[in-house]
Amino acid sequence: MNRKQKKMLTRIILAAAMLIALAFIPSEGMVRFALYMIPYLIIGHDILLKAFKGIIHGRVFDENFLMAVATIGAIVLAVIDSGDYLEAIAVMLFYQVGELFQSYAVGKSRRNISALMDIRPDYANIEQEGALIQVDPDEVPVGSVIVVQPGEKVPLDGIVEEGASTLNTAALTGESLPREVGAGDEIISGCINMTGVLKIRTTKEFVESTVSKILDLVENASSRKSKSEEFISRFARVYTPVVCIAAVALAVLPPLFNVLVLDSAANWGSWAYRALTFLIISCPCALVVSVPLTFFAGIGGASKAGVLIKGSNFMETLSRTGVVVFDKTGTLTQGVFEVVAIHHNKMEEERIIEYAALAESASSHPISKSLQRAYGREIDRNRVADIQEISGHGVIAKVDGTEVAAGNGRLMERLGLEYADCGSVGTVIHVAIGGEYAGHILISDMEKPTSRQAIAALSKAGVSKTVMLTGDARPVAEQVAASLGVDEVFSQLLPADKVTRVEQLLESKPKNTTLAFVGDGINDAPVLSRADIGIAMGAMGSDATIEAADIVLMDDDPMKVAKAIRISRKCLHIVYQNIIFALLVKLICLALGAVGITNMWFAIFADVGVTVIAVINAIRALRVHNA
Repeated sequence: MNRKQKKMLTRIILAAAMLIALAFIPSEGMVRFALYMIPYLIIGHDILLKAFKGIIHGRVFDENFLMAVATIGAIVLAVIDSGDYLEAIAVMLFYQVGELFQSYAVGKSRRNISALMDIRPDYANIEQEGALIQVDPDEVPVGSVIVVQPGEKVPLDGIVEEGASTLNTAALTGESLPREVGAGDEIISGCINMTGVLKIRTTKEFVESTVSKILDLVENASSRKSKSEEFISRFARVYTPVVCIAAVALAVLPPLFNVLVLDSAANWGSWAYRALTFLIISCPCALVVSVPLTFFAGIGGASKAGVLIKGSNFMETLSRTGVVVFDKTGTLTQGVFEVVAIHHNKMEEERIIEYAALAESASSHPISKSLQRAYGREIDRNRVADIQEISGHGVIAKVDGTEVAAGNGRLMERLGLEYADCGSVGTVIHVAIGGEYAGHILISDMEKPTSRQAIAALSKAGVSKTVMLTGDARPVAEQVAASLGVDEVFSQLLPADKVTRVEQLLESKPKNTTLAFVGDGINDAPVLSRADIGIAMGAMGSDATIEAADIVLMDDDPMKVAKAIRISRKCLHIVYQNIIFALLVKLICLALGAVGITNMWFAIFADVGVTVIAVINAIRALRVHNA
């Protein structure tokens, strides 16, 4: 408990003890009234003060006003009828017990969320004159070398210059599987260094680093209200004045009807008591507290699972997803081209790869990089001469004095060489050595291991249609889509074409559903903004993509898309459960209070009980492992 909660608990215990003691102390008249007002003011002075301030500032109709009017009215009735003050004071006491429980529950959920997102580094180590100096991460300029020791958080994004280690990325991605890093690898802030000492050259200032952006997204998420939250706020502003008017009518109209129509006793005290009970029951605490708390807990729980949702409005939109559109490269595939086969070769495969890699050594194209990775050794540029790059065709060079041509079919035709077509889907590099065709190399972008399961999981989650958009050639796109089970594919698209396709899909999607787009590249930013809900894939994605997205997945696992949808739907189910439960119980209790079946004791238990149950239910949104 915090200091404020401990102070409230002390007041509750003191007031309860005084009420018990007063039951054994004989008193009457003004003395009795004065004695009972002591515990009443101890337990209720803050409620009375808040109600008074609300009236002064024009915020009359809130739960403080309702409690103040109800309890003061009950005390006035007790004075007039020489009745018992215990009921009015007990109502305030139990109300404060409910408020204490509510405060503790909300505080606990906030602490849980803070613990889940406790990834902000406290310091960065800078090496000076052989010693490590701890400085604020905000003070470290780009290009500095920082030292991260085992057990410490990585404070800034950068590239490992020296050392090798294992990283715990659970706080960022929600996955417990460690990540191995070494010299030359990119590293993001917020990870925990587990084994070796790392020297990292920073590439971003702290304010632009991954950890800073994550914290900013989570902290600002509550400022973006969902329609449900906005509805509850509007509902409370209308509901509370209405029930106050209804309470006044209940206190005045029946007695007047008795006198004027039935010519019987007015029973003003009895109807006033019912009206006060009606006011207590009508407190909208359960709705006003539980709905925002549910979204807050849902966003926090999703963050633990590596899904950053920028606001409860996006949580609500995501829950209605009916169509999911994917970019291909880097989203459903690894975005890394690899040599997968060598066909029609007339010499050893290793020799063909060696000649092709050396001929392509001057190029920075991803295809050239894939050949160099397949070669697996350092390129000796001294072996290569007379490099000619022919645009749209390929490369011709001399390797160890022998002419090597590596490129597409058009290059072979240009050289007047017969070549063999490839029946497999992928990028084909034909190789000619010494003026003779030597075979071709098949290079392909590999599917992510979980892409197929991700598409199946979306279908299981109730998504009616999956679509893939790509700039790749049609055969490649169709082969990937068929392999993964994607419903529809559009290929050879420029970034502007992707926006056009998404707009067409938005027009044709099922009614009352939303369209989500998942992408990772900078060219996906316009599409992410155009979709109903934009999902950025991977913390290492471009800044523009993350800024444009409504939801950020902290790793490159497409399975997280289905998980994010399930989390959002669980959160919305809890919201609707609380709204229906609270309104139903309120309406039943209001009806019973109006006809005099319930008293103030029942009223306060109904109000506090409903709030406590709704808050407990809301906290379930924190648990997303079974979402």
